[in-house]
Amino acid sequence: MTEAAQTGGLVLVENEDGVRIITLNRPDRLNAFEGGIMAELVDVVADAARDSSVGCVVVTGAGRGFCAGGDLKEGGGRAGPADPGSGGRTEQGFTRLRGFMESSRLLHEMPKPAIAMINGPVAGAGIGIAGACDLRFAGESATFLSAFDRIGAGGDFGSTWFWTKILGTGVARELFFLSEKLDAKTAFAKGIYTKLFADTDLRAETLKTAHRLADGPRMGYRYMKANLNFAEDSQFEAALDHEALNMGLSTTATAQIYKALKDASE
Repeated sequence: MTEAAQTGGLVLVENEDGVRIITLNRPDRLNAFEGGIMAELVDVVADAARDSSVGCVVVTGAGRGFCAGGDLKEGGGRAGPADPGSGGRTEQGFTRLRGFMESSRLLHEMPKPAIAMINGPVAGAGIGIAGACDLRFAGESATFLSAFDRIGAGGDFGSTWFWTKILGTGVARELFFLSEKLDAKTAFAKGIYTKLFADTDLRAETLKTAHRLADGPRMGYRYMKANLNFAEDSQFEAALDHEALNMGLSTTATAQIYKALKDASE
């Protein structure tokens, strides 16, 4: 059953049988980020992370694109006057941006799978949000562009970290330094996109996978994701310890859940 999208304005939320669909909603600006949409996104992702009824999260964009990055026309908010509590413009800018970037951390660390449904151009901060998700399903009209060099920026929303982890440092440096716009087939061939579909099939195919994950062994996926995240920076022996611990936790929890469901049905 699908619940109607909650129209908070800049970010829409839709629930469909254990799948939480989060839609960036500034289609006239290719869902580019400004202060309002970034603030809403943090709240919406945090809610999806802690809601036990949600088994899988899908992030996408309204209209013809996923996210064009930061909206240069809107800025992102002006810093207030310097004061002893909040500092000057630099300190205030850091605090503001770092708070908005929590959406990437939450997507990456939430104990459930997250899928980026790339329905068109993704650039700048948008590639950070896409990289934060566990899987990236793209339509044939999707493109990929780092774009940070256009404004002399170093990268944000975890983009440099995620893409180094996903693709390796060599390809990540190519994406950021050369900043070439990639079409969907090229991005798929590089491993940027997990799966590639016709635009008309993208939503149905993405939700098919999302429902399979939401209906699957949620405790298994929880600890599986914990293992995968831990492996990104841990030494091998520590990763083995982590896997051994989480194997017992996940299988025990799954067995108890199945038993409870079986007992309830009898």
